[in-house]
Amino acid sequence: TRYEEPNGGKYLCKKNTFNDFCDVAKWLSEQKLTEPNKLSCEGRSAGGLLIGASINQEPELFHAAILGVPFVDVMCTMIDAKLPLTAGEWEEWGCPNEKKFFQYMREYSPVNNVQKKKYPSCLLIGGLHDPRVAFWEPAKLAAELRHTQSEDSGPVCLKMEMTAGHFSASDRYKYLRELAFDFAFLLDQLGLANVTTTEAAT
Repeated sequence: TRYEEPNGGKYLCKKNTFNDFCDVAKWLSEQKLTEPNKLSCEGRSAGGLLIGASINQEPELFHAAILGVPFVDVMCTMIDAKLPLTAGEWEEWGCPNEKKFFQYMREYSPVNNVQKKKYPSCLLIGGLHDPRVAFWEPAKLAAELRHTQSEDSGPVCLKMEMTAGHFSASDRYKYLRELAFDFAFLLDQLGLANVTTTEAAT
């Protein structure tokens, strides 16, 4: 199938997913549908891995990024079979106890591939009680970005939900407050926080 090796998106061809994502961002700009200083991206959990790997690969394509409970410390998480989901996920990612998979994961794991480049503004969100993506994953990536990225990069913001797990709040109003926070970050970083409705339409 399209998902399998050698041209799919798992095991030793996982990086195809990051390449595809970056290609779509390039296409949007090439078609004049947007431009990098107006383009943002967001992903949660394994989608956070997609965002982390993509901004490492081609940070110039995006102006802002939101990574919610992001799976970004790939080898450390996937090597620990005691963690929920890990052993079952070896069929998706491969097991880093095998040298070929460890080396391949090392090439795209976001925490291990931050470079001294200009990065987009980043909001990383974690849950203190998350059993799937531990709170230290977004914290480690935030620290690595702050330490390594170039000085002209956007801000790196870390928001830790002290009562949350892997999923957003079940309370409707708390969920809406969390969503409003994310939108406020994006609007601020895209320079739209003080733009009126009329100005935004022009």
